[in-house]
Amino acid sequence: MMTAAILVAMFWMSSPSRAEIAPSTAPLMPSAGFTSGLKSIHPLLGSRPIAQSVLLKDLTTGQIIYEFKADRRLSPASLTKVMSALVILEYGHLQDYVSVSSKAASTRKTRLRLRAGQVFALEDLVKAMLITSANDACLAAVEHVAESEEWFVLLMNTKARALGLLDTHFSNACGFDAPDHYSTAADLATLSEFALRHPVFKAFVRSELEIITAVNVNRSYLLRNTNRLLGRMPGVEGVKTGFTSKAGRCLIAKVSQNGKQLLLVLLHTTRRWNTASNLIEYGFQQLDTATAAMQ
Repeated sequence: MMTAAILVAMFWMSSPSRAEIAPSTAPLMPSAGFTSGLKSIHPLLGSRPIAQSVLLKDLTTGQIIYEFKADRRLSPASLTKVMSALVILEYGHLQDYVSVSSKAASTRKTRLRLRAGQVFALEDLVKAMLITSANDACLAAVEHVAESEEWFVLLMNTKARALGLLDTHFSNACGFDAPDHYSTAADLATLSEFALRHPVFKAFVRSELEIITAVNVNRSYLLRNTNRLLGRMPGVEGVKTGFTSKAGRCLIAKVSQNGKQLLLVLLHTTRRWNTASNLIEYGFQQLDTATAAMQ
């Protein structure tokens, strides 16, 4: 576990200046190779905005296929847990045993209803926070790694700055709405690409079902992935869902088909699964068209 003194030192060394954290005003632009196809997506998805922010990216080339206000700062809900998991994997030891605190057991919203005093392997708590987005598992894990959620959040913001996520700031580890808790579709895409390089993270977010068991009592919990695209759309490999009243329904999804890879970030959408499916289908159509044009 990290000591408070080390955490404070890391935070101040990495804190950006006021100029560095000013909102970005330059919107992302789609790559020239895909610009001609953008108009067709609106009839496909309807005349109303499909989400408050969208980014659809070709991971093979790095080109943006489609974007809508991708630099807009919004509440990321439980997409926050992508960063939380990264920090845990960096500073924690997955085979550690973690005792669930009273604070973690009583946390709000989505949870497994863990009980104070139950003990789990840290690895299982990370599975629960990524697969079912369990806030009690999330808080228990972060308290173990950094002694308190406050110190853990310092590590999250330090990591955000190290990754160049200048339009991202966290005030809690699990994704609750707060005025100073925000990110953008562009930043979340960058974060997800980095996270997916970690083999443990990559394996957890693509798992449809898992069972975790407390080591000190006879109690098991079924983890069912909140990402409904898994097992229903070919090539889906995660990544994370989120929802709060302020953030709306959010999604990060990675999909691989026929040697092509897409990353989709949706923030504050209503028809999450239909919108995601249509955008992913659109993205692969655009890639197929671009490939055919080159032959």
